[in-house]
Amino acid sequence: MNAKSVIKGRGAQRNVPNRFFELQHEIRDDFLEFCRKEGEVADKNQTKYLEVFPKTIVNKVDSPDVGMLYSMNPYQGCEHGCIYCYARNTHEFWGYSAGLDFERRILIKKNAPKLLETLLKKKTWKAHTIVLSGNTDCYQPAEQKFKITRELLKLFLKYKHPVAIITKNALITRDLDILKELAKDKLIAVNISITSLEEETRRILEPRTVTIKRRLDTVKLLSDNGIPVNVMIAPIIPSINSHEVLPLAKAAADHGAVSIAHTIVRLNGAIGQIFTDWIQKTMPDRADKVLHQIESCHGGKLNDSRYGTRMRGEGNIAQQIHDLMRLARQKYFKDKGMPKLNTELHEQYKTGQMKLF
Repeated sequence: MNAKSVIKGRGAQRNVPNRFFELQHEIRDDFLEFCRKEGEVADKNQTKYLEVFPKTIVNKVDSPDVGMLYSMNPYQGCEHGCIYCYARNTHEFWGYSAGLDFERRILIKKNAPKLLETLLKKKTWKAHTIVLSGNTDCYQPAEQKFKITRELLKLFLKYKHPVAIITKNALITRDLDILKELAKDKLIAVNISITSLEEETRRILEPRTVTIKRRLDTVKLLSDNGIPVNVMIAPIIPSINSHEVLPLAKAAADHGAVSIAHTIVRLNGAIGQIFTDWIQKTMPDRADKVLHQIESCHGGKLNDSRYGTRMRGEGNIAQQIHDLMRLARQKYFKDKGMPKLNTELHEQYKTGQMKLF
């Protein structure tokens, strides 16, 4: 690896054209090239926070194989910089690139708490678990500054409404006080993403995430306080972290997790181009091998949009991974599992409130 060719602290190593605004990005790239030739600093690699004003915050999830009905995302874009992140493609809808823009242009939804409360107060709303976040991490670095996720959790507690969290950041422990109260009424489930036990792998795959040790410590702290934790061994990337399935499962169980889940990496849309550029720069010695093995899991392509197989994969390598996961569950998680969250308390809360009027 040529260290000089790698942008430190970022996953993506370039911006790729936005399929909706290709001309716009061609002009921008020409400007950057001009700056480079003139010896000027065109980009200081800084993150920018941009406020947006959505009209709704809770999204109905139509995909049948995702495992959630509703999600909400207080932030769009994510500074963690995970190179494989499927959410990168959504940044194009906001007019940005799925590459470096996704990591450096973070959209902030400050009105998210107000929008959520409006929804939870509706007589027509029937309680279903809402997932924070189905797209980008609700505990990414921006949360330290804006604290939107904490305000959302306060509302879930106030209205006795079930919520699930997906994160890979230890910042979730800041909100332990609220999480413990939610857990008393079976209103919370947490999913912690851990892709590797090797710090070097973590650093290149997920450059601005917390260490593996801190993530495992987070699993233990939450579990010790009665908060159910599922560890997401996801995504599994052949020849990068596929050999770690059993050690990861054991570490998750040892730290109190009650279940594990996995997906096999898929590189849809612009992510295929971004990932290919990244692995050729960071792992040139095994780039072709990894790319070919990913393709073998998805019918010979990096891109796979088929429901049912897109996240599970197919073929010999995918089957080997499934077999390892099955063995891991039998060995470390037998007779364990995530609890079903309580949807009845919210209805009782609304009924009680309405009697006051």
